[in-house]
Amino acid sequence: NYKRMPCSAPADSGSAYLKGCSMKLVHRDIEKNGTGQVVLIPEESEDMWHLYNLVSTGDSLKSTTIRKVKEESATGSSSASKVRTVLTLSVEAVEFDTIACTVRIKGRNIQENQYVKMGAYHTIDIQLNQRLTLAKLQWDIISIDRLELSCDPSRTADVCAVIMQEGLAHICLVTPCMTITRAKIEQNIPRKRKGSCSQHEKMLLRFYDVVLQAIVRHTKFDIVKCVLIASPGFVKDQFFDYMMAEAIKQDIRVLIENKAKFLLVHSSSGHRYALKEVLTDPTVTSRLVDTKAASEVKALDMFYHTLQSEPDRAYYGLDHVLRANDSNAIDVLMLTDGLFRSSDVATRKKYVSLVESVRENGGDVKIFSSLHLSGEQLGQLSGVAALLRFPLPNVDSDSDSSSDHD
Repeated sequence: NYKRMPCSAPADSGSAYLKGCSMKLVHRDIEKNGTGQVVLIPEESEDMWHLYNLVSTGDSLKSTTIRKVKEESATGSSSASKVRTVLTLSVEAVEFDTIACTVRIKGRNIQENQYVKMGAYHTIDIQLNQRLTLAKLQWDIISIDRLELSCDPSRTADVCAVIMQEGLAHICLVTPCMTITRAKIEQNIPRKRKGSCSQHEKMLLRFYDVVLQAIVRHTKFDIVKCVLIASPGFVKDQFFDYMMAEAIKQDIRVLIENKAKFLLVHSSSGHRYALKEVLTDPTVTSRLVDTKAASEVKALDMFYHTLQSEPDRAYYGLDHVLRANDSNAIDVLMLTDGLFRSSDVATRKKYVSLVESVRENGGDVKIFSSLHLSGEQLGQLSGVAALLRFPLPNVDSDSDSSSDHD
């Protein structure tokens, strides 16, 4: 049972995000006062996630779209047809469709058009390789950072991770901003029976072969730095031995030539959630020391450790973190990107001001993707947390740490 996951590339194209390309920045015109526009072409699945985080309520977005038009003939009969036209919308809502891998922009038309009246509502579905113009009254520091990250040609997928147990495997790709489950493989493996293990071995080898093919299909070995194979017990070792033996037997050069990139580590299970514990393994973190995902996992792990050992140096919740910032105490600020998608401009500005202040005071700011497991976990802590340079024991612990932004 081999399942393709949402937002994936066609099976014969490798992986959509694995070309090592960035979002195409066709034109950039941003004034010193922060107003301006950019022309973009999203080329990868991950670009759609960046675009979703770039577009905000109040922006204007121009792109091609399909509009249903009714026409009335001289005889009075009417007919409907679909026409392709270019619209500019004042954005009122933004949605990310993980299944179709599109960004849906809803808003009112703000430029004269022969098919759509001024002020009329319309929805534009932005797809891969679709050109668009995005204009903002204020490109703040978060928007600029996101734009530069999405258009960085060095942006790549750092890690391919295979989390497995007998009969279950997840092929995950860890990019700087997303953890993408590219395949979930499930097969029923019969138990060993006394005196006969042939059926068990036969089905296990068949399972291993499907996992092997999924790794070859979804991994661009000239891009990824490491391929993790994690499992309980000796499943990972047995699979790796099988894979390399088959690679030699079938002359799968890409596996033979990249044998050194594989790293075998322990996990508690073959379920996706086990990826977090794999990324905190010291063997893995030392191998992936320069990746964004590993850096975020390490920072969050340090936060939890400090919360247990020195709670006066680990704050979470906007109210507490703002008070710590007032004392210039923040060493590492951690936020989820979802906080900056708030439709309330004042709320977004509050978080943007916090980021600017921490950076001005020499602190490190890490913005976690809500599509990463670490981002999901930080979201459970209100989405904002901080490691402090020194203890601050006098903050009112009775206040609700999340009441400021719920």
